[in-house]
Amino acid sequence: MTDPNGDRRPRPQFGEYATPEQQRAHIREPASEPPAPPTPGAPPFSRMPPPAVPPSPSGRAQQVAQPHAADRLVSLMLLGFGAVNVVLSIPQFLNLSALATQTMALQGIPGTFTNTSAAQVWGVVATVVLIAGYLCTLTLSLRRLRRGKIAWWVPLAGAAVTYAVVFVCVVVPLFGDPAISAYLLQNRGG
Repeated sequence: MTDPNGDRRPRPQFGEYATPEQQRAHIREPASEPPAPPTPGAPPFSRMPPPAVPPSPSGRAQQVAQPHAADRLVSLMLLGFGAVNVVLSIPQFLNLSALATQTMALQGIPGTFTNTSAAQVWGVVATVVLIAGYLCTLTLSLRRLRRGKIAWWVPLAGAAVTYAVVFVCVVVPLFGDPAISAYLLQNRGG
């Protein structure tokens, strides 16, 4: 918007650029008298101190102002469960060959697990992914909790994403084993 004089500023609205005299003229109030000088010996003018306890908001506003206690509790419980899960999973992933041998025995797959070198490498990769995923989830969850935002979903989403990647890391050496591959090909029809 421009005015005819070429001024490119937006036109003032609701008296935002008006002087006090223009504002008073618009609302038709007389000018206020300047304050009287203080009397000698009187205490100087001061504002009242704020109340010790601010008035409490009512209803919905109070619910918004309070931190989400249930969300905080659920988020911290999920993070604690995740920490225990990570700590208990690390030894299994670092010894993925033994885990694969146990799995083969439990599933009734004949033969022995022979893809041990790949299992060592992919077990370490799975461990690193698991720890990094948990640390990212922990950081994002705590950041959201500090800001007062809903955070219960972050540990769940972090676990889902992390374990999807960990699953791939574990499956690669398993499917690379000849005994497991032969068993899967033999039983793929049902």
